[in-house]
Parts: sequence; structure tokens; C-alpha cells
Amino acid sequence: MRERAWRSNERGSADEEPVIYRGWKVMPFVIGNETFEKLGTTGTLANLLVYLTSVFNMKRNTAATLVTTFNGTTNFATLLGAFASDTYFGRFKTLGFSTIASFLGLLLIDFTAVFKNLHPPHCKPEEKGTCKAATPGQMAFLLTGFGMLIVGAAGIRPCNLVFGADQFNQKTESGKRGVNSFFNWYMFAFTFAQMIALTLIVYIQSNVSWSLGFGIPAILMLISCVLFFIGSKLYVKVKATGSPMNSVAQVVVVSIAKRHLKLKEPERPWLSMFVYMPPDSINSNLPYTNQFRCLDKAAILTPEDKINPDGSAADPWRLCSMQQVEEVKCLLRVLPIWAAALIYHIAIVQQQTYVVFQALQSNRRLGKTSFQIPAASYTIFLMLGMTIWIPIYDRLLVPFLQRLTGKEGGITLLQRIGIGIFLSVITMLVSAFVEQHRRTIALTKPIPGMSGFWLVPQLTLAGLAEAFAAVGQIEFYYKQFPENMRSIGGSLFFCGMAGSSYLSSALIAIVHGTTEGAATGNWLPEDLNKGRLDYFYYLIAALGVINLGYFLMCSKWYNYKGGGDNNALEVEVVQKSHDQHEI
Repeated sequence: MRERAWRSNERGSADEEPVIYRGWKVMPFVIGNETFEKLGTTGTLANLLVYLTSVFNMKRNTAATLVTTFNGTTNFATLLGAFASDTYFGRFKTLGFSTIASFLGLLLIDFTAVFKNLHPPHCKPEEKGTCKAATPGQMAFLLTGFGMLIVGAAGIRPCNLVFGADQFNQKTESGKRGVNSFFNWYMFAFTFAQMIALTLIVYIQSNVSWSLGFGIPAILMLISCVLFFIGSKLYVKVKATGSPMNSVAQVVVVSIAKRHLKLKEPERPWLSMFVYMPPDSINSNLPYTNQFRCLDKAAILTPEDKINPDGSAADPWRLCSMQQVEEVKCLLRVLPIWAAALIYHIAIVQQQTYVVFQALQSNRRLGKTSFQIPAASYTIFLMLGMTIWIPIYDRLLVPFLQRLTGKEGGITLLQRIGIGIFLSVITMLVSAFVEQHRRTIALTKPIPGMSGFWLVPQLTLAGLAEAFAAVGQIEFYYKQFPENMRSIGGSLFFCGMAGSSYLSSALIAIVHGTTEGAATGNWLPEDLNKGRLDYFYYLIAALGVINLGYFLMCSKWYNYKGGGDNNALEVEVVQKSHDQHEI
């Protein structure tokens, strides 16, 4: 059923044109666009390392550096894409442009495989060391494709999920339930698409041909473009409202300039603060919160401050409103939670890296057959665990918890993230036990070695942790950021993933350098049988326990957006008195 709302041009009056929220009716276009986009990009990027070394004749270190740089850049570029969306173009235009950019990037990479003059001559095994490298023109063509993919990811990753949530009217109960369920099903489609890409498309690339293996993702990305634009007349399109960072900067600057001022009534500071809400603002009106009180001074009204006839500050760099201050507080409150998520994800990164090395030194045969499961394919079990759990959680557990607790979503978002962090600690403890078992068998009974299926429990637990923590984070950032900064909130998740990868690399380097000359020997040598990877896993589990304690303290301190901790009614009275004064 469609839901109808009215856009307000000024407080107390409504525009004649209604906003029609079609909710689940447009989800086939939104989630379909995301599914095909992930099939396309993941299908190309998953096997990129092999492509660069086998077709472009790159050295392993060079190829690994290029791929790592590319992955890090795409995640951090989401901040720029989100800023452009919230400030200038809006989510619909940003997504449309970025989807086309991704298609062109995949097409260019496919061309490097199809046309012989766009890649170096094939290098035979006996010619290793004397292989002809790619020409500057060939590299420029390849890097142009990478650049287009970065542009595409910068817009798609932070905006797609937020754009989908925009289609629900969150002022109604059905709209709130729709958003909660949408986040779960979005991640289900996201993970399912990755599973297909990492199996079927990678198999075609490795065993059939690179041109076909890259051509299929490009075609899927074209389908993604078509699906997105088919629904263009049905979408709710939230317009950009100018740079939200200007308001943040103004609060910081003014609070510093007025740092020597004191509030007249410290026990009721909102009575001394300038209250103003722009009539065309898309942000929800926020009550006063008793945190980061140093910022309150930005809203202290002095005799020198001038007020416009419409009630706004004449100079926003000398006087800010309480609403602006509270929006900045929303951002600051999120950051400690984001920091905990950074440490949490280090455990998940290990299930995508060192698990592959564990699998390489395990018995990967399927039963008594000669077929061996590729080492990299074991990460599918992480995605499988997540894919299976999300529908169970959404359809069975959430309704049960809602009846039990009476809360929207059954549990709070921070509780959901906390469960994920706790499961990540259990994951690392199980990983350490399995590695200890694998190493013992490898040193005592090297043939056939530990079965690779021993790795499945830890990967399944990691998928379960992601179903709680990753989905919880995305929904948390969306709901806790001011409405005009939701794309930036979406980019925070991907920046966190990039930051966790860099932290993991730094931790590996520290452990490697510290233990190399230790009595226990190097924990992380090339041959895992000669190292103590289980100790490394225990170390990450210990960091996880400390992080869980830190997260619990932050959660107890956290104040959800809109949940003012003072007399909200009195603040509302102040707001109304200012409105009457304007009239």
C-alpha cells in the first residue's frame, strides 16, 4: 500500500504536491540494481589478482599493491561520493551517474581481455622472468577502467542503501518496520550476489575465458543500470540541501570563539540558547542533550548577535542554533561506536585472509574424490552463514523479540552490534583451537592432514557475527546521522572496513617484527606449520574482549538521536515562543 506525506515549505503549512512513498513496490528496482551491481563488480574484482599476474604479466608484489591500493581507494572514495550527493546532486542523480560509470569501467576492463593489443603477449611458464610487460598505453587503458570503477563505487556504496530506505515513510509504523526489514534483505541480496560472483563467474574466468568472464559482469552491470532507471518515476528523490559540513564547521568555530561565555541557567541550558529551525530543513527537530556541553556555547545569544526578520541568525559564523549544535553532537556520539567497529572488523578480515592460507595447508579433497575445493572458496561459508541467518532473524526472531521486549526491531541497534562483537571474539577463539589442531596433525600426520571442513565452524560464526554487527552498523549510521548527512553516514561503514584492513596489516607487521627473534619463533612465517598462527588468533580475541568492554561503556553512555535527556516539553515551549516571536 502506498503511503502519502506532504512536503512542508514552511512550518505549519504544506505544499500541495504530496510525496508518495511506495515502499516495497520499488524494492525490485532498488535491490535488483544492487544485486546485479554486486554480481558485476565482485565478479570482476574477485579474480583480479590472478588476471593481472597471468594476463598482464605483473609480478605478484606489484599486482597485490595495485589491488590493495584500488580496494582502499574505492572504500575511502565513498566519503567524496557521499559529500557530493548530500551537498550538490542528491542520491538519485549520484546513483544514476555512478551506475553508468561502473558499467563503463567494467566494459573497459573486459576490452583489455577481448582485444589482444590491449594486453601484453601471453607468457608461457618457461618464459617466466623474461615476460613482456604491459606498455604505458595498455596500463593507461586498464587504469582508466579502474578509475571509472572507483567513481562508480564512490557513489553507489554510500547512496544505494540510503536511497532504498528513503522510499519508506518513517513517520508511520509500517514505514519504520519496512526500513528495519529492508536493511536485512539488502544485506541478504548483497551477500548472495557475492557468493554467486565468487563461484560461478570466477569459475568461468579461470576455466573458460577471461573475455567471457569479464563480459558477463559488464552485461550484469548494464542490467543494473536499466533496472535502476526503469523505476525513476516511482522513486522518492530527496534533494540535496547544500553542504552539511558548513553547519558543523560553524558550530566548532563559534563554540571556540564563545568559549569564555557562561550559560545563565546551567541546570536548564536550553533556556539560554538560540532556538531556530529552518522551515525548509529535511532534518528532524532535535531536543537538547546534556553531552558535549562545550558546544552549547555556540548557541548562546549575546547583545552583539543580530537576528533576521525570519528568526534566523544574521551571521551564522557568530551565532548557531541549538538544532545545529545537537546535529554536531549526533556526529560526535557516533564516532566512539565507529572506533569499536574498526577493532571488531579485524577479526572478520582474518577469516578472509589467513583462513585461505590455512586451507592451502589442509586436506581440501571433497570426500574420497580427487576434486579439491579451491582455498579461496572457503570464504563462501562466511557468506553462506550470513545469508541463511538474515531471513531467519528477520522473519522469526525479530517478531518474537518484539513481542518479548516491545521494542522496534526486537532489540536496540547497539545491542545488535554488541552481539556481533561478542560473536567475533568466539570466532577467534574457535579459529585458534582449529589452527592448533591443524598444526598438530600437520606435524604428526602430514598425510592427508586436517580436513578443510574444520574451518567451516569459524567461518559460519563469522557470518553470524556479520549478520548482527555489519547490518546493525549500517542501520545505526543511517538512523543516527542527521537526515541531510545520511549518505555520509553510509560511507562511514565502508571507511571503517578500509580502516580495519589497514589496522590488520599494521598488526601483522608488528607481530611479525616482534616475534621474529622471540623464543617461540615467528608467529606468522610463510609456512604456517613453522609458526604459531593460533597465538595470533588468541591475541585478536584478547583485543576483541577489550573492545567489547569499551563498546559496552560507550553504549551505556550513548544517547540515541531524538532522545533528549532533559525536559523535552519545556524545549518545545521555547521553540513555540520563538516561532510566535517570528510571526
